[in-house]
Amino acid sequence: MKDLNEGYPANDELDEESSDEQSELFEHFHFDVDKGQTLLRIDKFLVNKIQNASRNRVQNAADAGTILVNGKAVKSSYKVKPGDSISIVMAYPPRDVEILPENIPLNIVYEDNDVVVINKEPGMVVHPGHGNFSGTLVNALMYHLKDVPLFSSGEVRPGLVHRIDKNTSGIMVIGKSEIATNRLAKQFFDRTTSRKYVAMVWGNMDEPNGTITGHIGRSIRDRKKMQVFPDGDQGKHAITHWKVIEPLGYVNLVECKLETGRTHQIRAHFEHIGHPLFNDDRYGGNLIVKGTTFTKYKQFVHNCFTICPRHALHAKSLGFTHPTTGKEMFFDSEIPADMQQLIEKWRIYVGSREIEE
Repeated sequence: MKDLNEGYPANDELDEESSDEQSELFEHFHFDVDKGQTLLRIDKFLVNKIQNASRNRVQNAADAGTILVNGKAVKSSYKVKPGDSISIVMAYPPRDVEILPENIPLNIVYEDNDVVVINKEPGMVVHPGHGNFSGTLVNALMYHLKDVPLFSSGEVRPGLVHRIDKNTSGIMVIGKSEIATNRLAKQFFDRTTSRKYVAMVWGNMDEPNGTITGHIGRSIRDRKKMQVFPDGDQGKHAITHWKVIEPLGYVNLVECKLETGRTHQIRAHFEHIGHPLFNDDRYGGNLIVKGTTFTKYKQFVHNCFTICPRHALHAKSLGFTHPTTGKEMFFDSEIPADMQQLIEKWRIYVGSREIEE
C-alpha cells in the first residue's frame, strides 16, 4: 500500500495562532492488488485496507466517482481482481470534537445546493483547533448551513477541501454534501483547479516573471515554520509561478499561481528566494528587509506595518468545475482594504522619490 496523503499534518502544532496551515484537506490512497486476492466488493476491500474508513464513507466516494480502478471510475459493487490498480480520493472525515454553530457574518460570493463560495476576511481561522474552537469559519458555516445534513452533526471539518492561513484573505469553496465535497477534493488532488494570489514581497524582482520550485516540509530549526528543501530529499514537491504586477521601489506587488497547495507555500517559497512577504512575522517580512537607513524611511515602513498588520497575501481568484453540473466556475475578488491602502502608500512614496530625484 502506498499512502499518497496530500497536505495533512500529523498534528496541528505548526502555528500556535491557528491550525490553518494546510491548503488541502483530503486524503489519497493507492493500492496494487496482490495476485492471490479473491474476488471481493471494492467497498469491503477498501474498508479493510484504510484505517477508520467506514463503508458508508467509501460508498460516498464511489458515488462521487473518486474511486478509480485501472484509471476508470467504478461503483462500490465492483469486484476487486488480482493485479488491479486502485486509487481513492476522499475529503477528510470529521474529527470527534463537537463544534458549536455561531452567527458570524460571512462574505458569501456564491451559493447553490452543492457549494458555497466565500471571500474570507483576514484574521479568521478556517479550521478549529488549539484554542480556536470558536470564532472560526467552520463555526460560521455550522450556523449558516445548520439545515444542511453535512453541517448539522456538530463535527469538525464539514465540506472543507482546502483552506488558507488565518491572516490570508480570499476566495474559498466549500462542499455542502459528501458527494460534492469528494468531487471537489479530487479536483484539488488532480490539480485541475485554478488559484491565483496577490502578494506584496520585499525587494525588486530581477525578472518580470518566474517559477519557484522546491520541496516544502517542516523546518528543521523552527517547528512552527515550513522550509524549502531544494534537493527534494525532504518535504513535498511544490511549484509557485509568479509575475510582477507593479514594482514599488523596495517592494513589488506580485501575482502567484499555484500548481500545488503546500503548507505556507507562497510564504516559504518567497522567503527561500530572498523576497519574504511584507509584514510576514513568521518568515522575516516584518523587518525592514530592503531600503535606506534614514529614520524617515524606517518610520514610513513601520506606518505601513500598522496599515496592514498581517502578511500581505490575498487569495484573489479560484476556478473549479461544479461538482454536480460540470459547469466551469470562476470567482474573482477585490484586493482587501488594508492591502489596497498599503499599495497606495507605497505608490505615493515611490512617486515622491521620483520627484526628489
